Amino acid sequence: MRKFSTKVIVFCLCTLLAVSGIAVTAFAQNPDENEAENQEKQEIREIPETASAADDAGVSKDETVYVLARADGSVQKIIVSDWLKNSLNNAAVSDRSELTDVENVKGDETYTMDGDDMRVWDAQGNDIYYQGNIEKELPVDLNVTYKLDGKPISADDLAGKSGRVTIRFDYQNKQYETIEIDGKQEKIYVPFAVLTGVLLDDDVFTNVDVTNGKLINDGSRTVVIGIAFPGLQENLGISKDKLEIPDYVEITADANNFQLDMTVTLATNEVFNEFDADSFDSVSELRASVEELTDAMDQLTGGVESLKNGASSLDTGAAELSEGLNTLASNNDTLNAGAKQIFDTLLSTANTQLAAAGLNVPTLTVENYAQVLNSLIASMDENAIYQQAQTQVTAAVEAQRGSIEQQVTVAVREEVTAQVTAAVRGEVAAQVTQNVRNTVAEQVIQLGLHMDKASYDAAVSAGQINQETQGQIEAAIEQQMQSEQVLAQLQAATDTQMATQPIQDTIAAKTSEQMQSDAIKQTITEQTELQIQKIVSEQMASNEVQAQLAAAGEGAKSIIALKSSLDSYNVFYLGLQSYTAGVADAAAGAETLKAGTAQLSAGASELYDGLNEFYEEGIQKLENAADGDLDELMTRFRATRDVSLRYKDFAGASEDMDGQVRFIYRTDAVE
Repeated sequence: MRKFSTKVIVFCLCTLLAVSGIAVTAFAQNPDENEAENQEKQEIREIPETASAADDAGVSKDETVYVLARADGSVQKIIVSDWLKNSLNNAAVSDRSELTDVENVKGDETYTMDGDDMRVWDAQGNDIYYQGNIEKELPVDLNVTYKLDGKPISADDLAGKSGRVTIRFDYQNKQYETIEIDGKQEKIYVPFAVLTGVLLDDDVFTNVDVTNGKLINDGSRTVVIGIAFPGLQENLGISKDKLEIPDYVEITADANNFQLDMTVTLATNEVFNEFDADSFDSVSELRASVEELTDAMDQLTGGVESLKNGASSLDTGAAELSEGLNTLASNNDTLNAGAKQIFDTLLSTANTQLAAAGLNVPTLTVENYAQVLNSLIASMDENAIYQQAQTQVTAAVEAQRGSIEQQVTVAVREEVTAQVTAAVRGEVAAQVTQNVRNTVAEQVIQLGLHMDKASYDAAVSAGQINQETQGQIEAAIEQQMQSEQVLAQLQAATDTQMATQPIQDTIAAKTSEQMQSDAIKQTITEQTELQIQKIVSEQMASNEVQAQLAAAGEGAKSIIALKSSLDSYNVFYLGLQSYTAGVADAAAGAETLKAGTAQLSAGASELYDGLNEFYEEGIQKLENAADGDLDELMTRFRATRDVSLRYKDFAGASEDMDGQVRFIYRTDAVE
């Protein structure tokens, strides 16, 4: 079953890669196993019916999780950008979210809290775009490790070094459900497709290789695009001896004065939601056909074995075998011609459909259809268009970084000035209050005891003024201090002092001092970065970009479906050619057997061995593919898709809200 099952899985995975916009031609060996199993998330349930994509409330959530990470992949900060799509133009939208510091980034709509984590937005019929922060365990952990000349090294220590460098991205899937499959509880992970992009300067890196990815060079830089599917190997229950599904990406290169720009990793389960579970329901028909071929092959090989072992009936057996194989072989041309005619008809129909769609491509033939359609799919790829749009938007925003940082600096200075002014005013008010209090005390003591304050203080120190009198004096002073007249005097005096040039100079000096501090500089840097990301997110969510992505996605899906149907028939067509060629070879061998008794024994042995090889290399693999293991594989595919459909958000969503979520990891540069 190994060869046939591999084709089935590779076909499904290639379809997945076409949807996600990345084609990987080879999988590497021996990926590391998942670690820290006790830290994984799980949710135990039976397989329910597939969730409906319709949303009763008319609101869906599109969530992008930005993970700012260090060069080793460890998380520094998580920023979540949410888009509430208000398709029914509701006046109010209820949304559950665990985010903090929530900010509306594309409008002035406000919200009120209605219970734990529940916000009710005053949408006024609009879509809502907001972002916030969260501290929560991610469903996929990213771990980046480095080696120099085969020895582990930290990113900081690697900067500026030269030698053979290895950069490895390991992805650990921690989000799964426990599902009952064939009476057993099985972990089914949310099927994330993880794509990592790295840009390598040719002045620094040469002789670049990648495991589980592809390389693109524009003459000055090498773009490395890697892909992995952490947890999918376990989901499908496939032995690594038959097919290894990657869960890491590894880059090796010769480095001169090592430095590395930031890397970007996208983790999404959206592409798995595109699979149609009904497309895996033809197993019973396949098995029936294989069983017929198996029975016929068993009879044929059994006859030849009898021919080999029974010398007395060798002539008769050889004649019967030759006659039977010649009869089969006489139909070879008819079978092949009929199959070719059907294939040509399918290709002609496909050419007509492509022309009607206004697509100018070479005429499809049996030999070139796969290459032509793959090129067409690549040109219509939604992910490629998204990356192109994101690159253009990011470059345009980055060009305004200086202006954005200046605006942020002005805002921060205003805040710092307000804080410094408040602190200085407190000091001035305290001094003014003390001065006025001394004047009021002098007046009260003179009026009540007919002595000045200095004499009063001396008398108190000498014990000549009793406690009752002292209390009366303090009460009278406090009463005067709280009078409207004195309070107005304090306010006026403080305002007068604050307006003086020395005080204003003090405020300016302290503000400038604060602005030069490391803490304020760090605040400006962080706020500038957040503003840039915010602007990029807003522009990527614009109607113009979304319309481009939608058009590319629908077109690519149609071409992928066309190629899939042609691929399916091509498998049959090639199999038929192999079958008829095998029959012809077997018939020729039987004819040779019949030619003379001197060579009869040797000819029988050759024929027997040849038929066994044909059986083992051809029919037996089809027979193995149709056993119970294929049923289990299809069941696991469906379970994987169902688990994927149920994972729709990271920061939370209302129960009746449909949605999708993707994760974008950005690691720090190494320099």
